[in-house]
Amino acid sequence: MIELFSNPETWAALLTLIALEIILGIDNIVFISILVGELPPQQRQRARQLGLGLALIMRLLLLFSLVWLIGLTAPWFTILGMEFSGRDLILIAGGIFLLTKSTREIHGSLELEADDDHEPLRSSFTSVILQIGVIDMVFSLDSVITAVGLAQELIIMVIAIIISMLVMLLMAQPLGEFVDRNPTFKMLALSFLILIGSTLIAEGFEFHIPRGYVYFAMSFSLGVEFLNMIVRKRKHSKAMALHKKIRVQEEH
Repeated sequence: MIELFSNPETWAALLTLIALEIILGIDNIVFISILVGELPPQQRQRARQLGLGLALIMRLLLLFSLVWLIGLTAPWFTILGMEFSGRDLILIAGGIFLLTKSTREIHGSLELEADDDHEPLRSSFTSVILQIGVIDMVFSLDSVITAVGLAQELIIMVIAIIISMLVMLLMAQPLGEFVDRNPTFKMLALSFLILIGSTLIAEGFEFHIPRGYVYFAMSFSLGVEFLNMIVRKRKHSKAMALHKKIRVQEEH
């Protein structure tokens, strides 16, 4: 063990894997933030912790089941000359789940905007946790396959996954609260989930889409939305200043 961690290559692999696990986990955090927003405020933090706890457990269980994991990447059957493995089926199912859930959330948000008197829809705590568990399985599979492909030592994979999940746990609440305060960001996040769901389905059918393209598109959209947010804030400040000035003039 001492010899392993005295090797600079070990630390390089560990830091690289932690960074990659956090990047891959951003999708999971966004999904959890959207789902947790359907719960009453007093239940949200507990749901985040349980959701990320489930993700950690699934990642570690998959990691310790390497033989079974390798079997998932082997072809199970062939349709029209296209081979499908267990991993492919899970990715396709997870992608369809994301597309369906995101589309329903967008539809529900638009209906609420059209009817201001409509009470916000609330999901049960159990329902939200179950949905988080389903998508955790998809994201965990992709994450562990990345870890297995990058690192050689099991202890390195375990440390990287645990550290990345702790970082995600710290990020989950601020991100969720930010999304709740900014409805346009929630809509943008739902659009990201549609993009991610489409990517998962494509990968399930062996059409590999480089993650760099996906994350660039997401980063560009976030940058544009931040600029719009600054513009809206400045307009609001000017409107408030003008309103205050008019009130002062009226009083005099």
